[in-house]
Amino acid sequence: MISYEVSIGLIIIGVIISTGSMNFGDIVRAQDGSFGLFNWYWLPHFPMVFLFFISALAETNRPPFDLPEAESELVAGYQVEYSSTPFLLFMAGEYIAIFLMCALTSLLFFGGWLSPIPGLPDGVLWLVAKMAFFFFIFAMVKAITPRYRYDQLMRLGWKVFLPFSLFWVVFVSFAAKFGWFWGVFARWTTGG
Repeated sequence: MISYEVSIGLIIIGVIISTGSMNFGDIVRAQDGSFGLFNWYWLPHFPMVFLFFISALAETNRPPFDLPEAESELVAGYQVEYSSTPFLLFMAGEYIAIFLMCALTSLLFFGGWLSPIPGLPDGVLWLVAKMAFFFFIFAMVKAITPRYRYDQLMRLGWKVFLPFSLFWVVFVSFAAKFGWFWGVFARWTTGG
C-alpha cells in the first residue's frame, strides 16, 4: 500500500506545483474551462488522472486491488468477523474513503464545482455529480476486473507508478521553474 500512497502524494505535489497553491479553490480556479482539448491545465495532467484513479482504487482496497479481503477464497473475507454496528462502522469508513478519493479526483483534475457546460452556473451540484460519476466508475471496475496477485500489485506500484509519478513531479517542477511548458499551452488556448 505504501507504493500507492507515495504515487498519490507525488501526483498531488505535481498539481500543487503546476497551480502554485495548496488551496483547493485556487486549484479549481486554475482549471476554469479545462474540458476543452487544448487547455493548458488539462493536457499536462491527463496521464496523471489514470495513475491517480488506479492508485485510489488500490488505496481504498477496491477490486482488483482488494487482496486483504479475498472474497473468492473466504466467505466474505475479513468482514465475517463483524456484525451489526461494528460492521456498519467498518463499511462506513471504507465508503467514506471512496467518497474522499472521488472528491479529490473531481477537485484536482475535473474542475470541482465548475460547470463543464459554458453558460450554466457553477455550484456544489456539479461537484456532487462528478463525484457520483467517479463512484460509478469505482463500482464498474469492481464488476469487470479480475483480482491481481501480490507480486503483480507490487510490480505495478514500485516499478511503474512510482517512477512515472516521480518523473512527472520533476518534469512539472522544471516546467514551472522555467515557464516554457505552461506558456506553450497557454498560447494554444488563447490562440496567441
